Amino acid sequence: MSDALINGLAGAGGGIIAQIITYPLQTVNARQQTERDLKKEKRKVGTIEQMCQVVKQEGWERLYGGLTPSLVGTAASQGVYYYFYQIFRNKAETAALQSQKKGIGDGSVGMLSSLVVAALSGCVNVLLTNPIWVVVTRMQTHTKISKKDHSNRLAATAPEETALPVIEPLSYGTSHVIQEVYDEAGLFGFWKGVFPTLIMVSNPSIQFMLYETMLKKLKKRRALNKQGNNGVTALEIFLLGALAKLGATVVTYPLLVVKSRLQAKQVTTGDKRHHYKGTLDAILKMIRYEGFAGFYKGMNTKIIQSVLAAAVLFMVKEELVKGVRLLLIKDGINTMKPKPL
Repeated sequence: MSDALINGLAGAGGGIIAQIITYPLQTVNARQQTERDLKKEKRKVGTIEQMCQVVKQEGWERLYGGLTPSLVGTAASQGVYYYFYQIFRNKAETAALQSQKKGIGDGSVGMLSSLVVAALSGCVNVLLTNPIWVVVTRMQTHTKISKKDHSNRLAATAPEETALPVIEPLSYGTSHVIQEVYDEAGLFGFWKGVFPTLIMVSNPSIQFMLYETMLKKLKKRRALNKQGNNGVTALEIFLLGALAKLGATVVTYPLLVVKSRLQAKQVTTGDKRHHYKGTLDAILKMIRYEGFAGFYKGMNTKIIQSVLAAAVLFMVKEELVKGVRLLLIKDGINTMKPKPL
């Protein structure tokens, strides 16, 4: 089994576990990013309070809306990303060793090379998996409509303590969403938000650059330690992954909001403020009607979710890679032993 395949499968496994743990936070964050009701915006609702409102008014299952395609997307996304990341990384390491033989560099992959490797892997991942995330975003932001809102969408919102009865619309499963997206924009509809998403490959690029830089420094410091303990624990991997994701999320969050707005179901009413023709149109309208604060809606929720998810992913992935390699080594040793007569 190739190293790239091992990393791809381990990344998919770690991504699935992280996704299941943090999915309710993702659902709430998607709703916060795509909220365009000016009356509701005036009422600051925290993450926990909003989760409770969803459960009270729509049920527990709504927090996990789109979980199935999301898990498929996570497995595909992480698998594709780590598979191509390892392939590009191997090529970068080979190039670095060849440069060392020519007297250039120390034979290790530098920060710029790590950034390029992560960016290339991210672009391949985005182009292949964007349709899945369009479907997931639609399902996460789909809400049941209260009778009051159904009769008069412009009426004042009800008090928080009053749980209005809801109207359950037609089944909104994966197949329904796929048909809806296709009816709206054809095949190109499944690549909505792909432009800001491609720009957002800088997020995992920055994340991996920070992660590997910190990991490299930690290992170097351990190697210089007289005790000779070079190993990195699962907890340290968890913390390094969390710090790396925190830095990347703060820098690229506005692009994530724009992407979510484009992938969510477009409002086709007469209010042009809520309808986006494309990435530039979305950015200009958000600046005009919501100000720069609109680009940071739900950021607190996203930081908690993404940092936790990244930390879990890194920790689980590294442990899975170690476990698979250990099993392969043991299996290799066992096959080399002579069979008893």
